[in-house]
Amino acid sequence: MTDATELRTRTKELLAAHPPATTDRLDFLRARFDAGLAWVHYPQGLGGLGVPRSLQAVVDAELAAAGAPDNDPRRIGIGLGMAAPTILQYGTEEQKRRLLRPLWTGEEVWCQLFSEPGAGSDLAALGTRAVREDGGPSRSSEAESGGDWVVDGQKVWTSSAHLARWAILIARTDPDLPKHRGITYFVCDMTDPGVEVRPLRQITGEAEFNEVFLTGVRIPDSRRLGETGDGWRVAQTTLNNERVAIGGTPIPREGGMIGKIAGTWRERPDLRTHDLHQRLLGLWVEAEVARLTGVRLRQQLVAGQPGPEGAGMKLNFARLNQEISGLEVELLGEEGLLYDDWTMRRPELVDFTGRDAGYRYLRSKGNSIEGGTSEVLLNIVAERVLGLPAEPRTDKDVAWKDLAR
Repeated sequence: MTDATELRTRTKELLAAHPPATTDRLDFLRARFDAGLAWVHYPQGLGGLGVPRSLQAVVDAELAAAGAPDNDPRRIGIGLGMAAPTILQYGTEEQKRRLLRPLWTGEEVWCQLFSEPGAGSDLAALGTRAVREDGGPSRSSEAESGGDWVVDGQKVWTSSAHLARWAILIARTDPDLPKHRGITYFVCDMTDPGVEVRPLRQITGEAEFNEVFLTGVRIPDSRRLGETGDGWRVAQTTLNNERVAIGGTPIPREGGMIGKIAGTWRERPDLRTHDLHQRLLGLWVEAEVARLTGVRLRQQLVAGQPGPEGAGMKLNFARLNQEISGLEVELLGEEGLLYDDWTMRRPELVDFTGRDAGYRYLRSKGNSIEGGTSEVLLNIVAERVLGLPAEPRTDKDVAWKDLAR
């Protein structure tokens, strides 16, 4: 059993063999992955050592003290937080060995092809079709592997699609089944013919989101994750991890958006009022409670896979971001109405703390939509966490093709 002492030894051996000051960044990241120090709870040969997730902090502390480069997790968050755990749980050995290493090093960026113009909050109503070219069965979980799937449809709100090499994709493979059951999960090569990415300009002026059109895109059956028709269950792994990745990201005390407004409060006594002080104190306490709840959630992950609790974290993350950014604009008064740059850009990441208060106010409006709308997450918390009665669902057992659209 590898313990903290042995992990420190392994990390020091990595640093000695590949000094950060003289080693190319990508070469160092590859060496770290091969040494099992990328995500230590993953299996050996896949960037880990099969040890508890909690020991990752030991490795990270040693590497940070040595000035070692990281893999820029904000830029590749979809790959790290959503694609990787899904591939680990449902992928074949060949898929894991081909995809996980360049995903972790950041050589290959990932995006998520889930939401559609007519299936956002009701994701299971998606209409993008995938049809087996060989004419074989498309609904049987016992269907033999082989052949290609031909995919046609449209996805929307796709972060990083303009940068991505790979996408996690869910598509309807059997319209004769109820909407949750006729879905299959694929890995889509974004460079394949028939994949078209168009920017969606947002209220911030940027186009970090995209719409993606899929026209006759051929996906080999070897890029299917999980069984045919079992895509909804596979997607739940992705979605649960997504909500933890968004709402439970580790940050220090006064990290994130609360740190920006707290800094302004200390530096600008001329802006202070009693009412603003009381509201800031309340939000500061809520932000700290949310941070500590995130710590507890990540500790629970050591013992298993994320569950519906992540929905509560993401729900609170969205509300707090919007309330904090609103208070920041109000605190700044006329200055809060200024905006630094309306230039149309296609950024590589979302930088909440690197821009001005106006950007934070506008961008945070999307927090209650992305990663699951707040309305959907409230239902998840009510039904799966609190155990309240489920809402009536009249379409649960109706074939997708017979649903009103």
